[in-house]
Amino acid sequence: MSETMTEPTTKSSPRGGARDARRAARSAPLPDSLRPVRPGMRGGAYKPLSDADVLKIHNAALDALEHIGLADAPESGIELMTKAGAKLTDTGRLIFPRALIEDTVANAARNFVLHGQDPKHDMEPWGSNVYFGTAGAAVSMVNAQTGEYRDSTTQDLYNIARVVDTLEHIHFFQRSVVCRDLDIPREMDFNTTYACVSGTTCPL
Repeated sequence: MSETMTEPTTKSSPRGGARDARRAARSAPLPDSLRPVRPGMRGGAYKPLSDADVLKIHNAALDALEHIGLADAPESGIELMTKAGAKLTDTGRLIFPRALIEDTVANAARNFVLHGQDPKHDMEPWGSNVYFGTAGAAVSMVNAQTGEYRDSTTQDLYNIARVVDTLEHIHFFQRSVVCRDLDIPREMDFNTTYACVSGTTCPL
C-alpha cells in the first residue's frame, strides 16, 4: 500500500487576514478625491495687492511698452510685430501701441490643455485649478555631504527630471539647472530640451 505525500497547508487566522488587509489598505495609493495634493486641486486667490495697485502696475507696463519699447529686436521679430501693429522708431526701438496690447490680451486663449507625454499628466491651467512644478535655472550643484559647489551639467538636468517623474505631488517640469558643460548656445538649447523630454513624461 502506497501513500501519497502532500505538502502541509497553512491556514491564516481571521485575525491575521484582517491585519494583512489593513496593511494592504495603508500601502495602497489614495484615490484622487482623498489626496491632500492632486493635479488641478481647487485653490484660492493670492492677492497681496489691491485692485487699484494692480491697475497702476498694468498701466505702467503699457506706458513702458508704448513709449520706451524694446531695443535690438531681431529682424524676424521686427517684421512679424510691425505687421501686427507695432512700430519701429527712427532710433531703432520697437514700440507697442496701448490698443495693440489690450486687443492682444483680450483675444488670448483662456482655456487650453497643457499636454504631457503621458495623457494622465495633462493639465487644465485655468479657473482656480492649482498645479505644482519645478522652476529656476540654477548654475551650480552642491554636494550635500561636503558642501562643495560645482557647475551643473546635462546629466544633472536629466537626473532631476527623472526624480520629478516619480514624485506624485510635482505636476510639471521646467528646467531646474543650466547645462554648463556645453558652451555653444545652440547645443545647450537642444540638449536641454532633450534631457527634459527624455527625463520626464510630465508637461514641460
